[in-house]
Amino acid sequence: MSTSANQERLASIGQSGVLRFYDSLDEAGKAKLDAQLAALDINTLPGLVDGYVKNKPKVDLPTDIKPVNAYPHSSDNDEYAKAKARGLELLKQGKVAAFLVAGGQGTRLGYEGPKGEYPVTPIKKKPLFQVFAEQLTAASKTAGKAIPWYIMTSDTNDAATRAFFEKHQYFGLDKSLIKFFPQGMMPAFDKGGDLLLASKDSLALSADGHGGSFRALRNSGALDDMKKRGIEHLSYFQVDNPIVKVIDPLFIGLHDLTGSEMSSKTINKAGPLEKVGNFCIGDGKTQVIEYSDLPESLAMQTNADGTRTFDAGSIAIHALRVSFIDRLTAPGSDLNLIWHRADKKVPFVNDAGELVKPTEPNAVKLEQFVFDAIPLASNPLIYTTKREDEFSPVKNADGNDSPATCTRDQIRLFARWLEAAGVSVPRKADGEPDATIEISPLFATSAEELKTKPLQVKKIEAGQSVYFG
Repeated sequence: MSTSANQERLASIGQSGVLRFYDSLDEAGKAKLDAQLAALDINTLPGLVDGYVKNKPKVDLPTDIKPVNAYPHSSDNDEYAKAKARGLELLKQGKVAAFLVAGGQGTRLGYEGPKGEYPVTPIKKKPLFQVFAEQLTAASKTAGKAIPWYIMTSDTNDAATRAFFEKHQYFGLDKSLIKFFPQGMMPAFDKGGDLLLASKDSLALSADGHGGSFRALRNSGALDDMKKRGIEHLSYFQVDNPIVKVIDPLFIGLHDLTGSEMSSKTINKAGPLEKVGNFCIGDGKTQVIEYSDLPESLAMQTNADGTRTFDAGSIAIHALRVSFIDRLTAPGSDLNLIWHRADKKVPFVNDAGELVKPTEPNAVKLEQFVFDAIPLASNPLIYTTKREDEFSPVKNADGNDSPATCTRDQIRLFARWLEAAGVSVPRKADGEPDATIEISPLFATSAEELKTKPLQVKKIEAGQSVYFG
């Protein structure tokens, strides 16, 4: 788009200030800024500024909020057996792909690079990407069919992520079955609603949230690629959780057999005010209400038996029908997910052309969340899993959800698997395993599978480090 066209578009919405250094830029700088501006949906900016920047949006909670009726973790009835068989059948037919959201950096962990590169396993220190790749290799072997893998990156880490996979020879996976694509970007605004510049030739941009994954799948061509491959379902997960089941035949089968367009896993919350979203039925619709929005009176509410009434925590694990994504993002459709406001410290270039690094939040970033699509889905299903089996994210440098707690939880998980397989695991006085244990997904992906392996070890000694690979 021409410079004059950009000027007219921006002037019409009072945002021409982002061009104040334009005439001093070289041709590369002008082209860079022009491309960023052309990618903006100018018509939506005034509404976003009025609704989310100049005014903090009011959260309209449902009038009637009820707890969600989630499927139990396990059941002896025929439905679960049929569901697992259906999930395996879909995998064998090549109708399932993995979808990883991996746009984040490891900055909060003290790692300068894509978070997926972060070394996370107890002994071998395998990066997150490798853990998922090994799970996919194992699932593909079980299915007798290679499982495609779609990886959503960001502008910040796309090139580095591709280079990392290339360096590690795609962890043994078929390169043609892995598709990388960056998610969309959103501009940051100052508190007055003006677009911020990160440099004279660049807007201050940030990823548009995991809710932007729907648009990114369409815009990148990934959705078309899925259709060509005959893929009907995506197993959605995020990059920070190494014990996630990348492929879960039971969950996929339940999702398919119930006709669900979008299914989600839930865990019991660690406490009534745990900072996770809450699955609820709001005005008749299954949805997630954020921990900060759920009234405390409801969060603290208990049932007659003393259990929490609202106890279904959201952990960002989903199954999605490709036809659902296609419907939401088809030309002319209105994928109207709400935007979420975050007040952040965003470095910016001032009118003098100087880079300012604020010490207090100075800007508003907007992002969308994938779970806000649940009310748009037909027959959304919520399935209960166990925290200790499938949720131990690495988010913080220390404290909760840190490398230390994640390592602890992996060791606990592997110790339980070994004990279920008849191996003696030493325990400390507090019950924690007194050994460092790691089981590669290439060796076993569950306690059930481990029981079928000819284990040479029948007893682990205190303080021992044992790797099964």
